[in-house]
Amino acid sequence: MSTTVLFAARDTRWDIYEPLLRAALDERGLDYRLGTDFEPQEVDYIVYAPDSHLQDFTPYTKLKAVLNLWAGVEGITGNQTLRAPLARMVDDQGLTQGMVEWVTGHVLRHHLGMDSHILNPDHAWSPNAPPLAPERPVTILGLGALGIACGQALAQLGFDVTGWSRTAKSVEGLRCLNGPEGLSDALTGAQIVVLLLPDTPHTQNILDAAAMAKLETGAAVINPGRGPLIDDEALLAALDSGQISHATLDVFRIEPLPEDHPFWAHPGITVTPHIASETRPATAAQVVADNIARGENGAPFLHLVDRAAGY
Repeated sequence: MSTTVLFAARDTRWDIYEPLLRAALDERGLDYRLGTDFEPQEVDYIVYAPDSHLQDFTPYTKLKAVLNLWAGVEGITGNQTLRAPLARMVDDQGLTQGMVEWVTGHVLRHHLGMDSHILNPDHAWSPNAPPLAPERPVTILGLGALGIACGQALAQLGFDVTGWSRTAKSVEGLRCLNGPEGLSDALTGAQIVVLLLPDTPHTQNILDAAAMAKLETGAAVINPGRGPLIDDEALLAALDSGQISHATLDVFRIEPLPEDHPFWAHPGITVTPHIASETRPATAAQVVADNIARGENGAPFLHLVDRAAGY
């Protein structure tokens, strides 16, 4: 019997994903039906995005897994109607590469002081070379797949990189810390901090006034993770006091960022419109097809979400 795969993301994504998913499923020799409209009781797998119209999973009585197209799953983990395994988009090489490029670029921007040369209306001649990378302590908050990839890329450039996670991790080239005491150590004296944590009750406002006070005076904050990781009011206060010199923010509590939000007008903030990284359909289709093939062959699914932890 054919495996039935329901594509339940926005309609605009279907035309892009359909040929890519078919090619990936064909490569794995699967007998399948792929579409956007099946009777719920026929569906084995759902390829999903949390902004989908599908929010009630109760009728999907045969469901083997929901395969999320995004790395973030905070929009679905609380759905009590979902009882099947939930996998998130982790091993998408396009998503990872995009994040590494964005993070590395903005770290180098702050490390090298590029703005002072690009934005130089007075044509000031100030030949002050920046320190070398080993003299610049960088902290990555979050050692999931994206945090590890970014941390190792920065370490390969010579940066002194500390990584922090809630649970113990060991990553080649990084000093790894964990837990509340480790968080304090990771923040203390950091000159650049990059946030790549999921949005959970444990991580919301993790960069608050007390946390920012531990950073080196004039530190830079880079957030391509989730908007609620930062206390917005505390960030504005730290920028105004000079404790934080600049914040580059790609994610926000409300998106799109409202036109009257103070972040837009603050000279110490760079806003980018949630572009640090995104799921690349060509590589994402391969990840989805791999998990469907594993499910059909009796192998455990990859990248399963711990619903209790929220990621």
